[in-house]
Amino acid sequence: MNFGNTSTPVVVIGMEHYGGLGIARSLGRLGVPVHGIDPNRRVPGFVSRYCREKRFWDIEGSTPGSTVAFLLSIGISIGRPSILIPTSDESALFVAEHAEALRRRFLFPDQPVELVRSLCSKKEMYFLAKKSGIPTAETLFPQSVEDVLRFLEQVRFPVMLKGIDGGRMEKRTGKKMVKIRTERELLERYRKMEDPRQPNLMIQEYIPGGEDSVWMFNGYFDARSDCLFGFTGKKVRQNPVYTGMTSLGICLRNPVVEETTVRFMKTIGYRGVLDIGYRYDSREGVYKVLDVNPRIGATFRLFTGVRRMDVARTLYLDLTGQPVHADVQREGRKWIVEDKDIRSSIQYFRDGKLTLYQWIRSLRGIEEAGYFALDDLRPFIRLCGNHARRQLRQLFGLGSTDTRERSQRFRPVVSRRKRSRVLPSRFSPLPWDSMDREHV
Repeated sequence: MNFGNTSTPVVVIGMEHYGGLGIARSLGRLGVPVHGIDPNRRVPGFVSRYCREKRFWDIEGSTPGSTVAFLLSIGISIGRPSILIPTSDESALFVAEHAEALRRRFLFPDQPVELVRSLCSKKEMYFLAKKSGIPTAETLFPQSVEDVLRFLEQVRFPVMLKGIDGGRMEKRTGKKMVKIRTERELLERYRKMEDPRQPNLMIQEYIPGGEDSVWMFNGYFDARSDCLFGFTGKKVRQNPVYTGMTSLGICLRNPVVEETTVRFMKTIGYRGVLDIGYRYDSREGVYKVLDVNPRIGATFRLFTGVRRMDVARTLYLDLTGQPVHADVQREGRKWIVEDKDIRSSIQYFRDGKLTLYQWIRSLRGIEEAGYFALDDLRPFIRLCGNHARRQLRQLFGLGSTDTRERSQRFRPVVSRRKRSRVLPSRFSPLPWDSMDREHV
């Protein structure tokens, strides 16, 4: 497909994983200048040919004022309004909270900060869904062990113990959620994982079913909360297994999930890119919303249409005042995250959930990978190097290198990459892009 004007630069907050890399590739292949921000110098996205400039900054470790000043300094150096794309709940909330200041240099959807805050909180999202008439998993929010003891009368095991703020729980415990099978386990886990000063745990009903019951919607909503782009798909495998992010996904149309999401977002007045997850509850015959991410999701490149539109490209067109091209969902399109899916597959093998034949069949139809791309090999090489480096350090007991890999937090550092000489706007060099080629 041909874009019109691709001169407006894009600044991506967070190049840590394949999501930021995917944005750089999706827009960079059209000729859009992409600037990446991350505290870690060794992230694969920084060596992409489509990341024109890399800047090192730790938003979570810096004061809000210094981060706003840092971002505005990027806008000043670019010299024209640029599109700002956050890739995490934390950065999405930061942009919403400081929208007035950031709008002096950046373009982004006008999203009410309270709505972003509510969607980032699983507790607030639960009540928002209930108020909007959207099915969701029944959830309890204890504030103490005493509350848990009282709730035991209402709980039917197994249940899921999750963090209201998943990021905060992961930092504290190393996990985002745990499946609980007994009352004793629930009490033990709660005592061990809860922060009594700032209660953050919730008890959610467990919805039975495998990965094929987990559905996703990726879409973009304009200033009137109308859906300009929206595709659905489901997880084939997850990492961590059973409860984690998509390691292998497939694009499949689900009119119920699509209609439910569009109605939900229209009701709450949502604007911008959305990544939302559902689970089908066969006991009630309904799809229940589990997570809402008010931002671009790491899996967004799974949801690419026949004309190669995705949410990043839709966002770009809308914010630059260009017409958004309608696209058709590409049924059966598969997308994989190489390293995560290897780890998941091994665990599924061990659990007896996956055979060699099933694994080989599951790889048929893969059109795109999170890191590997023939026209942009360096991120995949960097990924492999990072894994090898980590294994060697563990082997020799040298510990983590995270602090060494992080930049000085309070000083912007810029690294400019030479502009690629092979970036015509119509260039789409994915190794599996040919429509008439058999996907293997």
